[in-house]
Formats: sequence, structure tokens, C-alpha cells
Amino acid sequence: MNCLRTKENAQKGLQGALNDPIAKILLKTSNLTKIQLETLLIDILAENYAEKPLNYDEKGKLRLTKVAVSRGSFNRTLAQAKKNVTESIYTILLLGYLGVIQSASLSPFQEVAEKLQRYTDAYKTLSEGPEDISVQLRAMNLIREEITLALEQLASSKVVTDL
Repeated sequence: MNCLRTKENAQKGLQGALNDPIAKILLKTSNLTKIQLETLLIDILAENYAEKPLNYDEKGKLRLTKVAVSRGSFNRTLAQAKKNVTESIYTILLLGYLGVIQSASLSPFQEVAEKLQRYTDAYKTLSEGPEDISVQLRAMNLIREEITLALEQLASSKVVTDL
């Protein structure tokens, strides 16, 4: 596979992920910037599109910007993204440990997580099976609408503002 095709495939996958309506909603209220998420996805997923491991210079060229970013810039953004992810996880653990977040107050988040899993499973089934695609697409759209509504309600709910 040539380098140009690898870049096109990786960027197509990135654009799909970053333009996904559910990902947009989650990103808006996450601890990551769009650039940090893009960089993290490149680091994790680049190996799926390349025949050989990519160095950070090559990963920097996969960014969706018109101009490739330097290895240093890519590494700084990647480090920020990883730090934000780690801090988010530790924040949840700390709040649970201190009793600020109880299992009951996490139940709305768990419900959304289960809907996200159903959506992911439906998407995998759609790409694998010869079943009626129109039925599967309707089901996926219904689940996506449920998730979108649940995320919007969760973002504006008392659960989040009471923390």
C-alpha cells in the first residue's frame, strides 16, 4: 500500500469518527479538545491503515489540517490528550472513593453507556450481515436519536450540576 493511500484511508476514518453526531456531542462535554481527540485517534488507529509501524513524523502528517504538524507538536498534543484521559479516570475514581459520587448517581451515565453499546453492536451487525439494510439503518437511527436525547438531558440535568 502506498503512503498516499494510507493517508487518505486514515483521514477518511478520522473524518468519519470526528463527524459522527454522537462523537460530537460526547466531545463537546469531554475533557479533550477536537485536536487532542484527533491526535489520540491517529496514534491508536494509524497501525490499522499502515503496513508498518509509523513514526511520529508520519503520524503528524495524518492530521486533517492542510499543513502537516511537526513531530514535536504531535507529541505535545498526544501527551496532553493522554494526560486529560488519565485525569478524567482518576477524577471519577477519586469522587467515588470520597463518596461524592454514589452508584445511584451514576445510573443515568450507565444507561447512556448501555445505549452506546447497543448502537456500536448495531453498527457492527450492519457492516457484517446480509440482513435487510434499511431495517438496520432505521434501528441505528432510532438508537442514535435516543442517545442524542439522553446525552442532551444528561448534560443539562441536576445529576451533573449537583456534583
